[in-house]
Amino acid sequence: MPERNVYLDHNATTPLHPEVKRSMNEAMDLYGNPSSMHAAGREARARVEAVREDLAAFLNASADEVIFAGSGSEANNTVLNLFTCNTECPRKGLEGRDEILVASIEHPCVLETSKCLRARGLTVHEIPVDGTGKVDMDALGARISERTMLVSVMTANNEIGTIQDIRPIADLVHRHGAYLHTDAVQAVGKIPVDVRDLDADFLTLSAHKMYGPKGVGALYVKKGVPFCPFIRGGHQERGRRAGTENTLGIIGMGRAVELRRREMDAEAGRLRALRARLRAGIEAHIPDPRFNGHPEDRLPGTMNVSFPGTEGEALLLYLDFEGIMVSTGSACSSGSLDPSHVLLAAGLPAEAAHGSLRISLGRDTSEEDIDYVIEKLTAVVARVRAMSTVYN
Repeated sequence: MPERNVYLDHNATTPLHPEVKRSMNEAMDLYGNPSSMHAAGREARARVEAVREDLAAFLNASADEVIFAGSGSEANNTVLNLFTCNTECPRKGLEGRDEILVASIEHPCVLETSKCLRARGLTVHEIPVDGTGKVDMDALGARISERTMLVSVMTANNEIGTIQDIRPIADLVHRHGAYLHTDAVQAVGKIPVDVRDLDADFLTLSAHKMYGPKGVGALYVKKGVPFCPFIRGGHQERGRRAGTENTLGIIGMGRAVELRRREMDAEAGRLRALRARLRAGIEAHIPDPRFNGHPEDRLPGTMNVSFPGTEGEALLLYLDFEGIMVSTGSACSSGSLDPSHVLLAAGLPAEAAHGSLRISLGRDTSEEDIDYVIEKLTAVVARVRAMSTVYN
């Protein structure tokens, strides 16, 4: 048995906040369909709409700009697919445009959907990033054109934590008459996200990244922006997303949002201090670490670090034996042995990308946890490097 269990994979998912769990338990008997006209349905509808109002306020949006979805991935797919919709086509005003631009470090749900769009006849270009993971604005400016319909750039990267400069990107995109989508799944609940300040046309989020339940997310659609449902067959969400609303999950997300409003800022400062403690310990005890991502514009609890002469999978498994749970990259692609597409896009050699770990801290992470990780990681890296002919 390990001496300690330390969960440091909060970018993959977060544990339910105890208050969220309590709220969901209390709502277990709320069984009515929010679309039903009777008392049970009206009660469920009232709870759903109350959460919509709270979430909209958290984002500085209007309630009618918020659509509930089953996940952040569904919400992202909705945005990208709406520009290929042939029924009630939302491309009015976009005649002659057949191009979509996506950042090269987007989540797999965006990149894989982009491949499908390319197969349907759209032109899709990936925009490069610099060595810190920031979108190359010169490259974006050179590529965007009067053919561009949509540009998709995530607010904060799930692997390296780099936070993008969304507002300047939005200004550039709108000057060219195109729309901007930002995947804010990793950002909402960790840093302030104001849709008016960002000026994005579409923004997506997920509850389970901010101590809420899995299986529920949301999509912000700016008023006046064209829209086409991805899931059809019902009048729910004002006809924008068919399917009975996940009332229990929405209530959990609403409670998570309430708690984030209260706890987020203080937690961010605490996580930055813990991350600095971890970095100092790594630099003091492990030779040749390489820290990936932007040094300043980064999610408070995210660290991505490479150890030359190691394999990330080996590090992960040995750390798991010690009760330390981390990741080698995105949870959605961690079953692959290929190096991280994010790190490769940021210019890391394949060997360095292979030997990287994503360490993401959360609300329960303590100084004792960090000191334990420094101790065990030091021994694990030394052990893996001793077996490596490349490093030796």
